[in-house]
Amino acid sequence: MLETTYPRRKTRPVRVGDVTIGGGHPVVVQSMITSETREIEACVEQIVAMHRAGSEIVRVTTPSLDEARCLGEIKAKVRERYRDVPLVADVHHQGSDIAVEVAKYVDKVRINPGLFVFRKHTNREEYTPDEHAAERSAIEACLVPVIEAVKRRGVAMRVGVNHGSLSERMLVTYGDTPEGMVESALEYLRICEAHDYRDIVLSLKASRVPVMLAANRLMVRRMDELGMSYPLHLGVTEAGDGDYARIKSTAGIATLLNEGIGDTIRVSLSEDPLNELPVCYDILQALGLRKTKVEYIACPSCGRTKFDLPTVLREVRDATRHLVGLDIAVMGCIVNGPGEMADADYGYVGKAGGKIALYRKREVVKANIAQEDGVKELVALLKSDGVWSDPPEGQPVSARPPLTAIRTIG
Repeated sequence: MLETTYPRRKTRPVRVGDVTIGGGHPVVVQSMITSETREIEACVEQIVAMHRAGSEIVRVTTPSLDEARCLGEIKAKVRERYRDVPLVADVHHQGSDIAVEVAKYVDKVRINPGLFVFRKHTNREEYTPDEHAAERSAIEACLVPVIEAVKRRGVAMRVGVNHGSLSERMLVTYGDTPEGMVESALEYLRICEAHDYRDIVLSLKASRVPVMLAANRLMVRRMDELGMSYPLHLGVTEAGDGDYARIKSTAGIATLLNEGIGDTIRVSLSEDPLNELPVCYDILQALGLRKTKVEYIACPSCGRTKFDLPTVLREVRDATRHLVGLDIAVMGCIVNGPGEMADADYGYVGKAGGKIALYRKREVVKANIAQEDGVKELVALLKSDGVWSDPPEGQPVSARPPLTAIRTIG
């Protein structure tokens, strides 16, 4: 496993069903279904599909008590038809009664501090110390029944702060800032700790990457000062769709992960949520945090390239994409290829005169192979080294979906 620039932040482990977030466990991938919670059959089908596709935790919205009560049936049907999937109930406005109800059925309850004890905006310009204290007392009165409910069943809680839904009191006191997001989370953490509850995951999400980065970094600093070690859920909320949404999400999530910050992630796309999962796994693989596919190291081509590199790369990928765990390099020429592919397990390098060479790590295994025989000889090398396995029966390699990651050199 590759090392990130920074060691991962040490966090307390928080169990969500049969998955553990934090505590040195692999970064967990999660997403959220889009079916209406009252549509029980649709929810069951989507939860199963999401989990099969790689969403290790699945979230379901619960905006009312009626939806909250549906979760018991949803959970039971998923378990009966498939297996026990870790489920999170998403609770927002006036959430105490709803959160207490869903705690009977799910593995984690998500609450939003900006909306949990909802107050209409009054355009106030300041809050007195007594008014701050009164608001904190109101929060505690609503939160304690939830704490008691989750403690009874060993259910986790996510304190999920959104930049776009800070309470008026936080906006008046701290402005529209990362500081307001952090203080909003800390109020809830202090109440939970006062009642001896610590099975908590935190998130501080924003639609703007710089705000999301600043809020999470500040949260880590404040927790360090206070002796807290809660795991963090990372995401850029309301990222949109298409390429830009993927780039935006990666910019935020990957930056923090590479600093050692983050224990579970969600890429939020305005698309089918199944589309979020490959992005999550690609981020984790690119950072060396999880290995879920073959990684191909490939040069971008230039005038020195000795073959049609895009075609050869596709041929190599089609032949080997099922060999999860390997790093394979396809390099266009001998000038930079051997050095820049040094981290790869195997290399396929172009030479003059229509020839290629095969490498094992830095070692040339066979040279002067005719280009048309290159892929066949690579497969033969993998077989001789004992790292080859046949693709799943009935699923030709060339027909499998492109689940590989490509790292470009140059």
